[in-house]
Parts: sequence; structure tokens; C-alpha cells
Amino acid sequence: MPPIATIKDGDIAEIQTVNTTGVTRKDPEAFYKANNLPIDEQAQDIINIYKNVKPEPSGLSGHLLTGPIYIEGAEPGDTLEVRILDIILRSGYGVNAVWPKGGDIGDEVKTRENFVYKYDKKKKTATFKEGLEIPVKPFFGVMAVSPPPEKGRVSSIPPGPHGGNMDLKHLVKGTTLFLPVTNKGALFTTGDCHAAQGTGEISGVAIEASLTLIAKFIVRKDKNITHVYAESPTHFIILGLDPDLSKAMKNAALNAVNFIKDNMGYTFNEALSICSTGVDFEVTQAVDQTLGVNAMIPKSIFTNKKFPYWES
Repeated sequence: MPPIATIKDGDIAEIQTVNTTGVTRKDPEAFYKANNLPIDEQAQDIINIYKNVKPEPSGLSGHLLTGPIYIEGAEPGDTLEVRILDIILRSGYGVNAVWPKGGDIGDEVKTRENFVYKYDKKKKTATFKEGLEIPVKPFFGVMAVSPPPEKGRVSSIPPGPHGGNMDLKHLVKGTTLFLPVTNKGALFTTGDCHAAQGTGEISGVAIEASLTLIAKFIVRKDKNITHVYAESPTHFIILGLDPDLSKAMKNAALNAVNFIKDNMGYTFNEALSICSTGVDFEVTQAVDQTLGVNAMIPKSIFTNKKFPYWES
């Protein structure tokens, strides 16, 4: 799609996003009235979108996303480095939903139910019921460059090598995402924002929230990657994806072994041993058609290496 904005290599951008869980296009105000919620800025954004933006005629299902953003100097074969400087909650609540056929055990669910989680800013927790406190750790479920143009138009639901709907809960403030560029300008898009999520996201959604992303975008000519990966101050985070979860696990294992081999100076067998003894593998999400497993590689285990990291 044509970009909605253009920025320079090295620029910091502020990107506002919305999440519409619980809200219907037919009557977008009804959800807020039924749950005694204020029509704040993000709610008004959602109402305006549903009233003024027509649904896609193609029938492609997906998320309401913000973008794409064109980054000057980005060319196919480059890597886009996205430094997540801050993530800001745009409202005082988020919404989780449970519905028949949704998520991992949707066959056991008989009726749809929305759960409104109110935030406690001092405790940095969220709850829909007394006696429950879920830690608030906001991140973006979808962060992507546009996939290769030969793929044509695609749904935003399955993630891929270009990023997309990874639902990787570790992409919080202070972390970095590396994305392989396959289009001029990279064309960065984000959304599907979450206030909190468990690994797996088994109901099909997290605490869906409207967020603001503040990020620095850097075009890396010195990196040539084929699959998205991430980095935190303490870990390298390597993803494996496949519609079959067992194959996603194998892909994560292979990608992690090759990452250690190529970047840390070990043989393939040595790297495999390291992955078996020192690397944690997690189910990133199990509900997005293309499923995810991520390898958490601790930097601390490589005692002869230094890994300079940016200051947030």
C-alpha cells in the first residue's frame, strides 16, 4: 500500500494505534455505553474509523493497523532496525474476549464474553475482578515491514519472515526488532496492541489495548537477514514459525543453532549443545494460523563476548 508518512533513516517516530476488541462496526458506541466506559481519544478514533472507513472489499481478514511508513534509504536486502523507545497506554482499560471456536480450546466455549480489564497505574496491573492482578507489560502484536511484493495482498493474521502478527510478548520498551527489507522504503506497519499477554495467547486475544509507539528507525546496510529476530539487553530472541507447532519448534531450534554458529563462532554441533543446555524455547502464540516458538538466548552465557546495547 502507498505510505501514509515518510521519515529519514535514524528518525524517531510517534505512532498511534487502536484496538477494537468488543466494538462492533454496526453500533460502535454501544460497547462503551454497555460497559460504562468513557469516549476518550482512542475510543473516538475507533468510532470515527468504523463510521468513515469502509471494510476491505477483498474479504481479507486482519487487524486495524497504522501504516505503512516509508523509511528513506531502505532498499531490498537491507535490515530495518526498530528500537522501541517507549510504549504508552492510550486509555485506562483493555479488553480480552472468549468466544466459540476461538483460540486453542474454542470448541469448549459456548458463548462469547468480553472482559474489560481496568488498569491500576501505580501497581502497573490490570484486572476485571477483585482478587486478580495481571502485570501490565504493553507491546505490539503486529510489527512488520511489507512482505515481498510477489506475495500480493495478504491477511495480517499469520506472521511470517517479514514480522507481522508475531504476538511476541518480549517486544516491550527497551527492546529491538530486526526486520528483513524486501520493498523500497521498508514500509513499516504496526498495531494489534496488547497491554498484557501470556505466552500462547490461548483465548485468541490478549488484553487488547490502544497504544502509542515511540521508536527509532535505523537502516542497516551491514546486515542481511531473511527472517525477523529481536534483541533485548539480556537476550537474543529467535523465532520459528509454521502452521504446525512441532515444525515451528524445529524451525526455532534450527534458527537458534544457526544464529549461535554464525554470530558466536561455534560449530553447528556445539551450538546445538548450547541450545539444549542454556536456551529456553517458548510457545510465542498458538492461535494465529501460522504458529510461533521463540528461543531465548541469554547473552550472559557467552563470557568472552561483549554485546553493546543502546540506552533507552
